[in-house]
Amino acid sequence: MIRAYSVSNFPEEGFELYQEMRRKGITPDPLSSSFCTKCCIKGSSVLGGLQVHARVLRDGYRSDSRLLTTIMDFYSSCKKFDDACKVFDEMSQRDTVAWNVLISCYTRNGRTGDALIVFDMMETGHSGSQPDDVTCLLVVQACANLGALEFGERVCRYIQDHGYGRARNICNALISMYSRCGCVDKAYQLFKGMPDRDVVSWSAMISGLASHGHGREAIEAFREMQRLGVAPDEQTFTGVLSACSHSGLVDEGWMFFNLMSKEFGVIPNIHHYGCMVDLLGRVGLLDQAYELVLSMSFRPDPTMWRTLLGACRIHGHVALGERVIEHLVELKAQEAGDYVLLLNIYSSVGHWEKVIEVRKWMKEKGLQTTPGCSTMELKGEVHEFLVDDVSHPRKKEISEMLDEIGKQLKIAGYVAEVTSELHNSGAAEKENRLSYHSEKLAMAFGILATPPGTTIRVAKNLRTCVDCHNFAKVLSGVYNREVIIRDHNRFHCFREGRCSCNDYW
Repeated sequence: MIRAYSVSNFPEEGFELYQEMRRKGITPDPLSSSFCTKCCIKGSSVLGGLQVHARVLRDGYRSDSRLLTTIMDFYSSCKKFDDACKVFDEMSQRDTVAWNVLISCYTRNGRTGDALIVFDMMETGHSGSQPDDVTCLLVVQACANLGALEFGERVCRYIQDHGYGRARNICNALISMYSRCGCVDKAYQLFKGMPDRDVVSWSAMISGLASHGHGREAIEAFREMQRLGVAPDEQTFTGVLSACSHSGLVDEGWMFFNLMSKEFGVIPNIHHYGCMVDLLGRVGLLDQAYELVLSMSFRPDPTMWRTLLGACRIHGHVALGERVIEHLVELKAQEAGDYVLLLNIYSSVGHWEKVIEVRKWMKEKGLQTTPGCSTMELKGEVHEFLVDDVSHPRKKEISEMLDEIGKQLKIAGYVAEVTSELHNSGAAEKENRLSYHSEKLAMAFGILATPPGTTIRVAKNLRTCVDCHNFAKVLSGVYNREVIIRDHNRFHCFREGRCSCNDYW
């Protein structure tokens, strides 16, 4: 009965049965304790899961690996990652399932690099357990999050060698991984080679095309999907609306947005509205975007307002930007990044007194900005760079290389876009600050550490600034390198002095 409740819509009933069982003097065995833990996971009952774990220790089931793996999963699901790792460390025997839960725990905790290390241990035999199809699925997803293409291709080879390559969920994950690592062509080849494509496959491919700025191709994929009789779902429409947004296709965006409910019975959710607000905001239709937000039948979330705030930054719309900040304050959801966008708006129109005022307010409130962070994979190892970073073991060589690149790019006509620097200082000081942005450090490392002609792939946690975008464009032409930068919003593929986004992002 506890097991039945653990897979039902009433998991709390399973926990109550577990308690009744104990009250009647019946000691649960590891299996019933495991099912009760699953009830706590499904019902998001932190207190219940802690009680079950305490009882497990008291009943002496410290060596049951299956039960302890379920308890690990419980701690991971409620974001108690250190406790999950502690349970893993205390396990006397660990099977593949336990290692898989550890990988999942690392991924949920943002420790994707550690997830890759675990796979490496499993594949090389240092863990005592071999990766299975679930391991591969989890690690492919981790590679997608990290932009670790080399490692992802290594996992792909393992998948093919062990016969997991025809599993649809793994193929879908690989499409997403290749797309998110800047290899949309490889993603498309894999997609075309699938014998059986479902709506998830189509949605992953459409989203991949969208993030690379291939709006027309994404729309064509959507139409081909319809011709083949595959019904689109919410995620499909998020992908196609995103494609319209990244390519500035306003009429097409409205068409798909209106067709969703009328023709396909898909009610627009907050993500679809967000795509439309982004689309309208990017092309400068800020008043329309604001009216659309106010017209929604549900309350806008902070992400919606931040999307509009980002559009205000692009177009220097001060009054609307201030109004959006008021909405975020109303929601008690304002973050340091929101005020950085406001600082961008003020600085773009020369309101330096406002910039000083906002900086002072942020300092008083203790709001800390998220530092720019870029990662680059080289020979299976992920290198991380922070703005003004001095922690990399080759920092001196990178700094010298960055100086040399700067000289070569200036000869080719590169001029620093000092408006990207928010401090009210002299042009020389602004240019110096800009020269140590994290993606520039990563690009310099790429030039330094890879042979001529090698593609440089960088993943950035924030939106890339105008100056770094210009820097990458000129660098791609001067050094004859393809440079692919994935920021938090989309891909920029630089080749021969041009970017795939056509300076629209």
